[in-house]
Amino acid sequence: MQQHIYYIKFALRFADMQIPELVTVFNAQVQSRGWCSLRAYHDHALFDEFQRRGIDTTAVTYGETISFTHPVSYDMTSNRLIAKG
Repeated sequence: MQQHIYYIKFALRFADMQIPELVTVFNAQVQSRGWCSLRAYHDHALFDEFQRRGIDTTAVTYGETISFTHPVSYDMTSNRLIAKG
């Protein structure tokens, strides 16, 4: 997946964003039921960017699955995402 042109485009865009912008992008996906391969590239690149920055994502992961069930906030002191609600 990481070699696909759409994944690369999303990854480059996310690499230039600040963490609050990444959180906003994540929260825009919450409760979205639509699914296509383009969204898969987007979500995978977003999650990889959080991990690349060393951000703890355990609040939104279950094994290898990413959950977009709840919006998140970012806790700077512990460098982690916190699920709201």
